Amino acid sequence: MPTALVTGAGGLIGSECVRHFVHRGFDVIGVENDMRAQYFGRAASTKAATAKLTAIFPEFHHAQVDVRDEAAIDGLVSGARDLELIIHAAAQPSHDWAASDPKTDFAVNATGTLNLLEATRHHAPDATFIFMSTNKVYGDRPNELPLVELRSRLELDPKHRYFEGIDPSMPIDRSLHSLFGVSKAAADLMVQEYGRYFGMPTVCFRGGCLTGPNHAGTQLHGFLSYIVRCAVTGDPYTVFGHGGKQVRDNLHSADVVAAFDAFHAAPRTGAVFNLGGGRANSCSVLEAIELCEQVTGRSLTWRLDETARKGDHRWWISDLRPFQEHYPEWRPLVGVRETIREIHKRNAESWGAVAAEAPP
Repeated sequence: MPTALVTGAGGLIGSECVRHFVHRGFDVIGVENDMRAQYFGRAASTKAATAKLTAIFPEFHHAQVDVRDEAAIDGLVSGARDLELIIHAAAQPSHDWAASDPKTDFAVNATGTLNLLEATRHHAPDATFIFMSTNKVYGDRPNELPLVELRSRLELDPKHRYFEGIDPSMPIDRSLHSLFGVSKAAADLMVQEYGRYFGMPTVCFRGGCLTGPNHAGTQLHGFLSYIVRCAVTGDPYTVFGHGGKQVRDNLHSADVVAAFDAFHAAPRTGAVFNLGGGRANSCSVLEAIELCEQVTGRSLTWRLDETARKGDHRWWISDLRPFQEHYPEWRPLVGVRETIREIHKRNAESWGAVAAEAPP
């Protein structure tokens, strides 16, 4: 039986990977140490998700390991039998949090990735190495696009080369990234280099807004899930800058993992792809609020903070065509409305209970 090693196994993408690849016949080693609770508080903890995976799947083996621990990571990789696939989804994922503790952010995102690459090179160089990167490696360069302001969103002219989405040809240097974007860019480049220099099958998937019902959204990360949560709990939601017309493309976690599976079936060396929902699954924050209110049947209390986050994108849509040229069988299957519906259905009861217990 082949083995897959998944870091960040209790998170949104990691837990989706565990379920998917167990069903595909893998033993799965899941690296998870619940750093999300340190980043974002108890509400973002991954402990419950990890415990659930352990209870449901005998093929899942939880490893309470920090990716910054070089010796522990080396031991996991060297000790894994028939290791065929490595999915690196563990990360510090927030712009704002990175600025509060740059050393931890860089150590987790950059050094942790290097630890895993080195262990893979020495012990499993033929294993497919999938890195969950981010569109923030482009810094704020997308903000240079000639956007026009429409009623509910910012938009590009249909004749613009990036109208269907931004492809990996966009440069990543000479722009403001946020410290989070820098640490992820360092890891991204290292993954590419190990692929090209050492001939390893590696890929960087530069994600747009990845989401789904297992997303523990917070104000600092996971905007679609957090909007739904605020609608359920009655907590106020803050929109940061751009009049709420900033655009994101949203991709369901199941569609993310389907892309991983497609790549693993026919891996390439040092590959880079932008991965998001594409134009069909794009929406502005204002449009997401409207969709959320329609799906939940609740009005969202929100306010606009005119101060945009540093390095944040005014407009992002991923061009999916470069990936689909190599993997034409893949396409996003879950739309934005259905994703919001799933988030609400899965979490409304528990979020409502937490709100009911909160002191007035």
